[in-house]
Parts: sequence; structure tokens; C-alpha cells
Amino acid sequence: MVNSNLNRRQFLKITSLGSLVAGAGALGSGVLVPTGLWASSPKIKGPFKIGYQAVLSGTLAGNGEFHKMGALMAVEEINQKGGIAGNKLEIEIRDSTQKTDEVLKNAYYFVDSWGADFLAGLDLSGQSLALAPVMDKLDRILMVTNAATEKLTEEWVVKKGIKQLFRICSSIYHDALGAAFLARDFSAQKWAVVNSKNEYGQSSWKMFQEALKKIKPGVSFVAESWISSGQSDFRSHINTILEANPEGLYSTERGSNLITFIRQAKQAGLFEKIRTILFPLGVSMDVLETLGQEMPDNIWVSGRYFFPYPPSRVNTDWVLRFRKRWNRYPSSVSENAYSSVYAFKAALEKAGSKETKALIKALEGMELETPAGHRLFRKEDHQAIYDLPWGRTKSDSKYPFKIMGEMKIIPAKVYAHRPLFEGPGGDPH
Repeated sequence: MVNSNLNRRQFLKITSLGSLVAGAGALGSGVLVPTGLWASSPKIKGPFKIGYQAVLSGTLAGNGEFHKMGALMAVEEINQKGGIAGNKLEIEIRDSTQKTDEVLKNAYYFVDSWGADFLAGLDLSGQSLALAPVMDKLDRILMVTNAATEKLTEEWVVKKGIKQLFRICSSIYHDALGAAFLARDFSAQKWAVVNSKNEYGQSSWKMFQEALKKIKPGVSFVAESWISSGQSDFRSHINTILEANPEGLYSTERGSNLITFIRQAKQAGLFEKIRTILFPLGVSMDVLETLGQEMPDNIWVSGRYFFPYPPSRVNTDWVLRFRKRWNRYPSSVSENAYSSVYAFKAALEKAGSKETKALIKALEGMELETPAGHRLFRKEDHQAIYDLPWGRTKSDSKYPFKIMGEMKIIPAKVYAHRPLFEGPGGDPH
């Protein structure tokens, strides 16, 4: 089931998502969109405005800075190359904090006061679900770049028909179902979790259990420990887990929470006592840079992008440019933010219009070559599909932080669909 050699042709075939429109042309920095018949009209008027929000304060502030780097870099590149149909691209970035009210306030400000043509960002699943019900009223495309709940696409796009919603990053399915397929091949039978007590934390654990029980008979779940909002001392959670004596640990913690958890868990000897540990968001650069060599070896980690993968020219060139611009390595949210701006550019040039209905039609089924690889926005649920790596942490003399060593790719066809195990490629065996 694990395949580290999935090529683009195989990817398109297994996801039953079609092929590129003939005659696609470069739109800068590796993004491809159809040209010719669908080329942008010189009549489209700018400037084009993107209202972007991410958590820029509190425990996820470091992650938020990486959002800004990716989004700003894309805007700079596009404007340096003449903008979009000869018009300038503008962006305003606001702190969403971790409060639902702030997300709504920012969105209304962007549209009603600033005149945004597009909305993007969002870190938290609960915030994305709070914003979803008002998107038909605001009537702007919202491109989610980090919030991962499946409810956004399945309930609000598919069932309730809010077509203004799109997601360019991987969803909870990679973090939960992908993790289960990875865990199936390990010897660990008894599993525990330490997760935040929120929409994403609870849903990801439930989905991981559901999948692993189906594909690994005999597995058991022996302990759950739920982190409250704002908590920074995880010793009681670590003790709860160790007392249950699990063989595997699953945690979708990230940002400063994951950093603190890892440091306190090391003091407690957790990484010597539990043989298999999965951190689906463990390769965010704020975590890797802060921990440096403190990050334990042989921890299975992933993210919604990791800069050495894929080994494509589009990606390697982008990482070099990112390093030159910011003197940092890009985090997953940097790539997601960067590619979301290019997706907007592609949609505008394909539609030749700022009308939301035309832009939705342009994005549905659109294929992009991005630093994270070949992406396609499914027409049915507006979820972008692309392959991502899992890997074991190890030291590398090239970097001051741990990286993925051994990598495994769980193909998108295995986990990126619902209901679980239904549809093409969904057989767990």
C-alpha cells in the first residue's frame, strides 16, 4: 500500500481525476494553467486584493509568520512579472488569533471595508467551520491553507452547496487515515493519544482509530489524554500515557504545544518507553527549528508539505528562492499560502473575470504544478489532492535541525476519499 515511486501519470489515474488540458503554459514559479481559449482577458480590471488571516499571536504565532512569508513572496513575484492581466496584486494579512469572533470580524472587514476579491488562510478547523456559513453572503472564494477538518468540504461544500469554499492544503485524511495506513505496517498493537480537545484533535483521533481497527485486526486503544486550550504543562498527560504502557502514540499537536510536549516527554523518558510515535504535524519548521537537535530520532513525522519533497525542479528552485528571500526554510503553511496565491492568479486568468461564479468554475478541476507537487482541485468537494511524505526523524549535517530520513508515501488514492474505503482504490487490503 505504501509507494515511494508514484509518478504523475499514476497519480492522475488512481485518483480518477483526469488529465491536464492540452496547451497548458507556465504562469511563473512552476504554476501551470490552460492558455489559448481560456487565456485572461485584457478587459479584467484590478487591482486584485487578497484578504489573508492566520494566527499571528499566542502558541501558533511562529506558524503564522511562515504563512506571511509564503503569501508575501507569491505576491512579490507576481507583481515583479507584471501582475495579473497587467494589474497589481495586493494583500493584507491580519491576525485571526484563536477566537472564532476574530475570524468573522476579519472576513467582514476584508470584504466590506477593504474590498477583497479573495479570502485565504485559517489555521484552526473550528474557525473554518464558523466562517463557512457566511461565505455565500460574502460571496468571495475562501482558500483554506491549513485548517484540515473534513466537515468543511463534505458538509459545507458537498451537502450544503457553499461553493465559495476551497482547500489547497491536505486535509485531516492525510493526518488520520494516512497515519493509520502507516501504522498498519508497524508491530505496535496498543495505541494511545495526546491531543488538543478541539474539533481537529478529537476528529483526527476518532478517524485514526476507525481506520486502524479495519486494517489491523486486534489493535487496541488503551489511553486518551486531552489538552485544554492554553495549557502549557503536559506532565500529567505524559504520566497518563506512560501508565497505560502503550506500544504506539499518536498526536496531532503542533506549534509551541508540540515543542513543549516533546521537551517534557524527553525528560520523562517517553521516547525510550514507546516504540512507535506518530506526529502528523511534526515537520512544521517552527517546531524543527526551535527544537534543533533536541528532536528525538526515529519519530515518524509528516506535514502538509516538507521542503525536500518532492525532488522536482519546481520545488528545489522555490526552496532556493525562499531561502534567499527570508533566510529560512519554508514550512508547510508557507508553501500552502504561496500556492494559494498562484491558484487565485490561475483562476483569474482562466476566467477572465472577477465574478465569483466564474472563478469557482475556473478552480473546479484545476490542476497546478506547485512546490508541493501536482495538485488538483476536485470538482465535487473543492479539496486539493496531492501526495505527501511521511518520514523518520534523523540528524543531517546539512541542517541544524532534524529532517525526515527514511520516507514513505501513502498515495492520495488510499486516504483522500470518504466514506472510508469506498470508491476507486479504497479497498484496505
